[in-house]
Amino acid sequence: MTPSSDSSHLIGLLLGTEEDWPRAFEGLVGLVGGISHVGAEHSFRTERVTNEPFDLRARPRYDLVIDRLAYWYHLPREWLKKIALMDDVYLLNSPFTFQAMEKHSAYCAMMRLGLKVPETWLIPHKVPPTSDKWSAMTARFNEMAARYNQPFSLDGVADRVGYPLYMKPFDGGAWVGVTRIANADELHARYDESGERLMHLQASVEDFDVFARSLSIGAETMVMQFEPDRPMHDRYEISHGFLTPEVGREVVTISRLVNAFFRWEFNSCETIVRDGEVHPIDYANASPDVSVISLHYYFPWAMKTLLKWSAFCLATGRQMRIDQDTRRYFDIGDDPDLGYEEKLAAYGRLADEYFDADAYAEFCERTLAHVDELTVGYVESQEFDDLLVGTVRSTFPGHEHEQMVAHYRGLLAAWARDQHAAVAGSD
Repeated sequence: MTPSSDSSHLIGLLLGTEEDWPRAFEGLVGLVGGISHVGAEHSFRTERVTNEPFDLRARPRYDLVIDRLAYWYHLPREWLKKIALMDDVYLLNSPFTFQAMEKHSAYCAMMRLGLKVPETWLIPHKVPPTSDKWSAMTARFNEMAARYNQPFSLDGVADRVGYPLYMKPFDGGAWVGVTRIANADELHARYDESGERLMHLQASVEDFDVFARSLSIGAETMVMQFEPDRPMHDRYEISHGFLTPEVGREVVTISRLVNAFFRWEFNSCETIVRDGEVHPIDYANASPDVSVISLHYYFPWAMKTLLKWSAFCLATGRQMRIDQDTRRYFDIGDDPDLGYEEKLAAYGRLADEYFDADAYAEFCERTLAHVDELTVGYVESQEFDDLLVGTVRSTFPGHEHEQMVAHYRGLLAAWARDQHAAVAGSD
């Protein structure tokens, strides 16, 4: 696909129950309206996608789709595959790799590339599969298991991993089914509860210095200090400079490597830093957290970056890449003559190439420089305040509304002040 001449681009939003960020994104797209790029005019509109029967040969109206639903709902997942394979609709996240490359596959790939993933084992499910899909094969499964499934010692595996450890679903998300385990009694109790789910046992990185969560959108990454033991609305710290420049670059490079490798352009990555070493522990998030309630101060960055990346892909005619080209990465990871830092640098170059990093930076500077100011104005508007108040009221109990509205207004006002100060300082 080549950059189109004067064009109107329709962005589809494939959503679940979320309302806050879609309204904010729609508001920003409406403010921007359109841009000029290499002599052509490009306008942008959004539309929320509905789920319905579809003809496999039907041409979709969308040029780009932001997906937040297909990870768990099969109908839109298959629709996304169809429009990617048949119609070249741009998808920010590949539905093919998010289905095939769950947590387990992601761990395997990044271990091969030399990242410092904690010790991780896959253990058999506690209960044989008994869902409808398997009902006709239960007897055959039991016979196969009796002949070929090796008996194993759960305690023995846990001893190899070491306590404390985490039990987590091999394909999970949103922290569902993740438990911290301190001893053998807890291990057996949690394993008994896991039922038919395949689980990982993963070593805990204890006494860490920083837990960081990186939100990546296209070629940009925001690294945030994260406190996982707090309530979701209080987990992101407003903290700058909490990583050394060297560690910060490593965290960003790992996040971008994961995304380039799997063709994910809207994803989050969790890393634990201890004694200067970076351990990625979770980096396959089909629907990364972008709620204003949780991101608060960082929410405007996410919205304007999502807009910028979408506009860049559409106006420049960027093509979605379905093939992964993994061999280029494995050649680096398998090279015994390269040290860890050299491999990271090589992965960084591959990520820059995949994301067209230089072209994107130039496009934003030349074409979208006004978006920063527009975003500040939007965050300071009554429209955004109405969105914020409505989200707080739908999230928190009534007796907390006044307090939490004031809390979030303060955080977003602090972000706007920082943006004004940055502009003033650059003048």
